[in-house]
Amino acid sequence: MAERKRPRRTRERILETALLLFNRLGEPNVTTADIAGEMEISPGNLYYHFRNKDEIIAELFAMFERRLDGLLREPEGRSAGVEDLWLLLHLLFEAMWEHRFLFRDLDEILSRNRKLAARFALLMRRGSLTMIELCRAMAATGAMDATEREIAALADNVALIATYWISYQKISTGLGGTAPISLDRAAYQVLALIAPFLRGDARRLLDRLSRDYE
Repeated sequence: MAERKRPRRTRERILETALLLFNRLGEPNVTTADIAGEMEISPGNLYYHFRNKDEIIAELFAMFERRLDGLLREPEGRSAGVEDLWLLLHLLFEAMWEHRFLFRDLDEILSRNRKLAARFALLMRRGSLTMIELCRAMAATGAMDATEREIAALADNVALIATYWISYQKISTGLGGTAPISLDRAAYQVLALIAPFLRGDARRLLDRLSRDYE
């Protein structure tokens, strides 16, 4: 006899519904009453689990943090290469797209929540440190020719583009929040920053990947 699937708890449903509405409509345009109404539960039932909307946002951000825990690390037992960067960036942008309200409404959300702003800053620093270590590994194998200062600048620029790519695409396409992010282009735009520092097979591989994108 097949095992019966456990019913989703109300708390889980609140988070799923809030994420759906925040992504679709924008976080500033969604209230706790909207979330409760979408779920067909009373506001009191929602407040039993979350006292306000910021608590919901904080939990959704924690889910995003946990997802990135498995991404922001170096390969084990071998040196990093261009393929690792390409895969990391694809998975990173995929996770960002699934929590895109955080990035589309970033300034609005962080301006009213200092604790979340501090956590987001730590996450960005962790991403920059991961990029630094990946670049150092490629430099050690001769795949990359860059100084420590150049690698540090690259890491900051990568963090900048990754953080604001969704907002950039929203503005540049004129489609607002309706257009899905182009993972290939987003990853390529970041790697284009690194391309001038790549050498030999690493540069040729990036050129091939860019042709596949075009």
